[in-house]
Amino acid sequence: MDIKIKKLIVSPDTSLSSALRKMDEIGHKLLIIADETLSFHGLLSIGDIQRAIIADAGLHSPATQFVRKKLRIARSTDNIDNIKKQILRYRLEYMPVLDFDEKVVDVIFWEDIIAPDTVEVNNQIGLPVVIMAGGFGTRLRPLTNILPKPLLPYGETTILENIIERFRKFGCTDFHISVNYKAELIQFYLDSLGEKDYDVNLFSEDKPLGTAGSLGLLQDRLTTPFFVSNCDILIDQDYSAVYDYHKKHHNELTLVASLKQYNIPYGTLESGVNGELLSLKEKPELTFMINCGMYLLEPHLLKEIPEDTFFHITHLIEKIKERDGKVGVFPISEKSWIDIGEWPLYSKVLFQ
Repeated sequence: MDIKIKKLIVSPDTSLSSALRKMDEIGHKLLIIADETLSFHGLLSIGDIQRAIIADAGLHSPATQFVRKKLRIARSTDNIDNIKKQILRYRLEYMPVLDFDEKVVDVIFWEDIIAPDTVEVNNQIGLPVVIMAGGFGTRLRPLTNILPKPLLPYGETTILENIIERFRKFGCTDFHISVNYKAELIQFYLDSLGEKDYDVNLFSEDKPLGTAGSLGLLQDRLTTPFFVSNCDILIDQDYSAVYDYHKKHHNELTLVASLKQYNIPYGTLESGVNGELLSLKEKPELTFMINCGMYLLEPHLLKEIPEDTFFHITHLIEKIKERDGKVGVFPISEKSWIDIGEWPLYSKVLFQ
């Protein structure tokens, strides 16, 4: 069997956390669950894992508990053209091919039947996007002594353009950029791009207002749910899935969170009264949910942001929780979040 196909297969006893790591490792968000004889047990997608985490399932739970019940698979006797039609119709990442002993014998990939640059995203949400770009970028000095952080190069363009392009894939064309430090350079650069198929509105905070203070300036402009993104992060995620989760659970604010896993290279101890040993764990793995710096907000929250006051988005979250409002957390895998806000992190992705 092709090595590319073998990489997609995980055993039935694979945990959710291991499945997430596997997805990050191979760059696919869909796994085939099969045993050592290649007997097919099911498919596991990133959405299946996200739903399990949202439902408070433990990350060490077996992935087989969360495999999808409705599967689209092909048989080795199926006509290849019919298989391709199914992949195109349902926009499948790939389709496993099974023989009549229920063993995996092949996989037909989306990219094998359609050129990547012709792919269009169907999930067009068209929500406004606010990009917080007013900071001084002190952690990226001396680079930011010359350029504001949003204009630092990333790939063939800038960090700012990369953020915009990721949202444009989901039909977002209304961008509001909060600026302060070197605002004129950001405006000049955007003007130099010429005609664009999206709208950009720069709004300025006269003084630093924190990670949410400047949002109050948009109170009369935003009347629908809207995304907020820091200007030093890139999120590889289906943004429409974030919106679907936000709506389904009637959240006022949704945070996007990355799962971070740390391996402690020592045995850890827990002791009680008089130093009595209560537990011993050898080289445990710890998992945390990290705030990525991307949020989805309901427009009425803009009225809760004090005017001309330094105000972090964490302050807004605390206000919502204090009045028993709903704040949700949408999980993504570790490598779906690229943090480029500090020089060691930026240089890592810049020179990789």
